[in-house]
Amino acid sequence: MRSFVYPAVFTAGRDGITVRFPDLPEALTDGADEAEALVEAADCLSEALASRIVDGQPIPSPRRAGRGMHVVSPEPRIALKAALYEAMHRRGLGAADLARLLGVAEPQAARLLSPRAMSRLASLEHALDALGYTIGIEVREKRIA
Repeated sequence: MRSFVYPAVFTAGRDGITVRFPDLPEALTDGADEAEALVEAADCLSEALASRIVDGQPIPSPRRAGRGMHVVSPEPRIALKAALYEAMHRRGLGAADLARLLGVAEPQAARLLSPRAMSRLASLEHALDALGYTIGIEVREKRIA
């Protein structure tokens, strides 16, 4: 099972709260208060994952949240695109290979990987299924570790 829920360190300062992700050093944001920092953190995490997909960089597995850390989830579409990106990378597949597997045109398959394209969740689920993956949804109570 692969999770895209990452621990974040919230540091309070005079100007609000700074948020950083130890597993994704490029992901740094802030908020005026904790509620705003959580919203900004989810957006920042989504952007960091999207950037790694676009740049062809590896996506690190999240570490376990330590004491005082918050856990942050990215936007669901980005999490699914990251999962598809990783599954394809593991198998050495490109967009043309995915297109053949799905029986679609290559540009359509490439859009499934593009973080900026608004792919339907059902389409992402179908692509992951074609690669032997299933999607699980988890709902958990918010808490600070």
